[in-house]
Order: sequence, then C-alpha cells, then structure tokens
Amino acid sequence: MALARLGFSASAQAREPVIDMHLHIFAADALGPPPQTICTPYREWPGKDPADGADAYVGRVFRNPDCPRKLVSARDDDDLRVRSIAMLRKHDVYALGGGSPERVARWLQDAPDRIIPAVDLSLANPPDIARLRALHKEGKVKALAEILVQYEGIAVTDPRLEPYFSLAEELDIPVGIHMGPGPPGITYFAAPGYRMALTDPLQLEPVLVTHPRLRVFVMHAGWPMLERTIALMYAHPHVYVDIGVIDTVFPEADFHRYLRGLIDAGFGKRIMFGSDQMVWPELIEVAIESVQRVPGLSPAQKRAILYDNAARFLRIDPAGVLPAAR
Repeated sequence: MALARLGFSASAQAREPVIDMHLHIFAADALGPPPQTICTPYREWPGKDPADGADAYVGRVFRNPDCPRKLVSARDDDDLRVRSIAMLRKHDVYALGGGSPERVARWLQDAPDRIIPAVDLSLANPPDIARLRALHKEGKVKALAEILVQYEGIAVTDPRLEPYFSLAEELDIPVGIHMGPGPPGITYFAAPGYRMALTDPLQLEPVLVTHPRLRVFVMHAGWPMLERTIALMYAHPHVYVDIGVIDTVFPEADFHRYLRGLIDAGFGKRIMFGSDQMVWPELIEVAIESVQRVPGLSPAQKRAILYDNAARFLRIDPAGVLPAAR
C-alpha cells in the first residue's frame, strides 16, 4: 500500500519510531467528569463490598486510588487533544486513532502526519455503512477500531456485525475488536451489559472462517485468556493482538507473564503495541516505557512489538525505517 495514499511522507525518519494500535479519540468527559485518576500500575485491584454504592467504589478506583504513581486526566477536549498529540510527537508515535468521524477529523487537522484515522463501533449507535464507505474513499477511515460491543453484552458473532465485517473485508481495512478487560467492576457502575465471558477469543472463529480475508487484531490480547488466545493465533495465522491497557495499569508481573506467554508460544511477530490512551495523555509515554522495561526481551523483540509488527499488519511504514524487502 503506497505511503502517499495514507498521507505519510516517505522522508519521515526516526531511529526508534512507534506505532500505537490503540489510541482513543474521545471527549475529555467520556469516562465521567474530569478529573479522573488512574494508577500506572495498580498494585492490586480494589474489592467491593456489595453493600457499597457505586460511587464509593468508583472513587477508590478512579478518583483517589491507592498507588505510588498516578495519572490525572485532561481538563477539557482541547487539553486532551493538544497534550496527546504532543506525546505522539515527543516519542515519534504514529497512532491508529479511533472515535467518532467528527472527533477524529478534528485531531487530524492538528496531526495529519501522526493519526491513522479509524472509527469505533457500538451497536447502540451503529455507524452508517454508506457513510463509512464514503469516508474510506476520502481517506478518513482506514480501520474499524475499536469494536466495543462487549460492553453491550453482545458477542462478535451477532448478525448485526456482519455488514461491518463484510465491508472491512471488501475494503481491506483492519478491524480491532475489544476482547478483554474493561475497568474493574464496570458492570455495576457504567456498562451493565459488559460480560467478561465475551472476552473468549475463540468466539472469533466463525467470523474468521466466514471472512477469510479479514484483517483482525484482538485488543488487550484477550486478557486473561492466554491459552485461548494462543489457540486462536495458532489456528488462524493472520490474527494479531495488541497489548493496550495490560501494559500500563495492570500489575507489572501480570503483564510480563502474559506477554512472555505469547512470545514463548511463538507469536512474538504478531504482538502489537497499544497504549489504550483515553483521557490521560501521558499514558502513551507510560506504555512505551513499560514495554522497554520488560526483562528478557532483546532489542529486536521490543522493536517488533513497538513498530515492526504493526507496520506489517497495517501494510505501511509511516516512519520509512524498514528494509525495502520485507
């Protein structure tokens, strides 16, 4: 796929660029009124007494969590956009940014060289197929990501998703599907339909068989279902994963165990970096540092996760740093 068609300059050079496959282009209040605070990482997950109200639990997790390192969310939409783009430039990051077409277009105005535009998808407010087709023709949609139906209690095999998978296959654009953790306890305070059981990556098999040319990546790498994620990647060699959120807020030992499990199973070239940045711009930086700190990985393995694997999956080399023959 030609770089010019994607709006990237072939002359853009960097020694260690990054591709972030999991950047949200949200409103600053998408997760509740600012400020929202998270731990990077949480040392342990707060418990909840059933007698406690939702506000008390949310306060322990997102307003005043107990941890040594915290991030505070952006104060408004402009602050979120400006600081997030500054992080992308600081760390030479090219980001697959998903959100509403209108919000993505606004970020593209400021960073056309850094944002790979995507649109997210829920069935509560499903995007119009004809509009997606038109936006793709204009170069304003290059992926469907993130597909968020797990939060609605909807499986990936739901027939209402079929037109979107068919469109993505026809247009040859990647699809990123949320199969993994939401905020802990989210069923009880924000997304009553969320079910952890819908994380099971093997639910994707009927979709993959029906759409054999579909380019799919499993967001959050199917955490915590390591063995089933390995089984899916083994049986379907074109499936990739990203490590968004488990590389930033999860206990470090858990992240290392899960990542090492995927690598030891032979899938080091199909793991992609993701920050899962939503309303905390510095999460991009934290996620990159987290990958760089993983013990026992060679520089080449870290480079594969941070850039090379996503470049292969997306079929672009936005920084122009890879060998011509790949």
